Amino acid sequence: MTFLRKLALSASVIALGCSSAMAADMTVGFSQIGSESGWRAAETSVTKLEAEKRGIELKFADAQQKQENQIKAIRGFIAQGVDAILVAPVVATGWEDVLTEAKEAEIPVILLDRGVDAPQDLYLTSVASDQVKEGRVAGEWLATTVGDKPCKVVELQGTVGSTPAINRKKGFEEAIAGKANITIARSQTGDFTRAKGKEVMEGFLKAENGGKDICAMYAHNDDMAVGAIQAIKDAGLKPGTDILVVSIDAVPDIFAAMVAGEANATVELTPNMAGPAFDALDAFLKDGKQPEKFIITESKLYTPADNPQGEYDNRKGLGY
Repeated sequence: MTFLRKLALSASVIALGCSSAMAADMTVGFSQIGSESGWRAAETSVTKLEAEKRGIELKFADAQQKQENQIKAIRGFIAQGVDAILVAPVVATGWEDVLTEAKEAEIPVILLDRGVDAPQDLYLTSVASDQVKEGRVAGEWLATTVGDKPCKVVELQGTVGSTPAINRKKGFEEAIAGKANITIARSQTGDFTRAKGKEVMEGFLKAENGGKDICAMYAHNDDMAVGAIQAIKDAGLKPGTDILVVSIDAVPDIFAAMVAGEANATVELTPNMAGPAFDALDAFLKDGKQPEKFIITESKLYTPADNPQGEYDNRKGLGY
């Protein structure tokens, strides 16, 4: 069903007072990056649950961290005539052509948790956290924690070219910009994965006097941090004590690490991007209401003072 036909149908549904029928007749394509992290798995799980709850048929495509797979999936959704498309873009660039194709097919596109470098009229809205703020919160926590103490930081970056990697680095650097005692000694991508985070951290430890010269490790996501924690332990050091650990996402395993005294802080990224996305889509299809171009979810700092065992228990069933 084309978007214009859907819009006409939705108007008649409103007149009959049967909005649930509109949702039940809706098909949405979802192009997911892959499963590079626990948070990504939770986002997929929550998105499927939100669609099921609303009676939406969700067509799911796992891109396995490759943009070409996402573009192919989106073109497949267009050919199938879905009513809308959700996409969590693996990188920021290279989307204009396929998004133009979706627009020409009158299929609204909603970005989830990552942005793109493309004209804003090519997508309906973008649901994401303030990724610069996430990095800034992490940096502010570190600055407050170390005070005037000299602190050499190693940084595990996310996927090269992705908006979280770009923005979380920017925010962190903004937070420590006025702190001459805090320096980023080494920075390398861990590609948002636990295995790569461990591998890169092993290299950092060898390069920095077995880790003795490292004050803190900042990771762009918790999965890389968990991998780095293992590397620190393997090197005979105590993560959370000998090397401070701050990261982003707030997945269950980082709270387990806090309980064990092996992590110090995380900044939450909610996995429920689909709820606000479906709400915006529903309002648009019903009455043509244009949503805000950027729907920002809340970011919150968690430390061992915030009941990490309780947070672990609350989150462990979400698909992480």
